[in-house]
Amino acid sequence: MTALGPELSLLTRRELDAFAREVELFPDDQSLWKTLPGVSNSAGNLARHVCGNLKHFVGAVLGGTGYVRHREQEFAAREGTRADVAAELRETRELMGRILPGLTPEVLEAPYPEAVGGVVPRCDRFLIHLAVHIGFHLGQAGYVRRAVTGDSRVSGTVAVKELV
Repeated sequence: MTALGPELSLLTRRELDAFAREVELFPDDQSLWKTLPGVSNSAGNLARHVCGNLKHFVGAVLGGTGYVRHREQEFAAREGTRADVAAELRETRELMGRILPGLTPEVLEAPYPEAVGGVVPRCDRFLIHLAVHIGFHLGQAGYVRRAVTGDSRVSGTVAVKELV
């Protein structure tokens, strides 16, 4: 059986790379922060949220990085450069590559070290949830970009070739 930590590392890093490419497809920094009627979060907010989520739940809790999350700021931001947001996604990618592969079966099969939403899931299930969470927000960011810019180019998300 394949160890889950390296597999989760591969998937989360693939999604974070794709998210950085998605951010870079915006034509300018201002459009990264635009929203649409009925959509409260910009692609920039979604990217920052994914990074904060992973830096807390994987970095601080499992990796002991000391990161302190400010979730409300992830959603309150309304400006910043594409380059800075893409760099944060890539820094988060590197963090995942350092922590996830080293998680032992004992850690993965144990309860996650803190309650999340009032429950304590198994660590491996929660990490799978986090990988799905990245993909969910990556898809949202792609749709927001297309709607805001009218640009239908794709960023190479969910590339199966990266699984080999």
